[in-house]
Amino acid sequence: MSQQGAALQSYNNELVKCIEELCVKRDDLHKQILSEEEEKQKIQNDVRILTEKLAKVNESLAKKMAMRNEFDKTIAETEAAYMKIIESSQTLLHVLKREASSIDKPAASGISSTSIGR
Repeated sequence: MSQQGAALQSYNNELVKCIEELCVKRDDLHKQILSEEEEKQKIQNDVRILTEKLAKVNESLAKKMAMRNEFDKTIAETEAAYMKIIESSQTLLHVLKREASSIDKPAASGISSTSIGR
């Protein structure tokens, strides 16, 4: 019976040792879980902060793009109006030259015929 008792004691010691090893492994795993949960919280917080920043940047970009579009529209309208002014100026200059030319011809004719008649 003492052999059976010794064997039983040996099995018991091994069993206790295995249980202790499992507890150590469980504790290590628990520490890893806690560490990763902490890291997860930090990452989630970073994601939240970055999401807020992204929303602000997107809002700012949308406003600035709208302003740029207004500038583009104003510039295009101003350039179109300026081109009309240039065209009108060219037309006015052409008309003025033609009128000045037609005014000069009769005056030049009148001077010559008056000089000849005298």
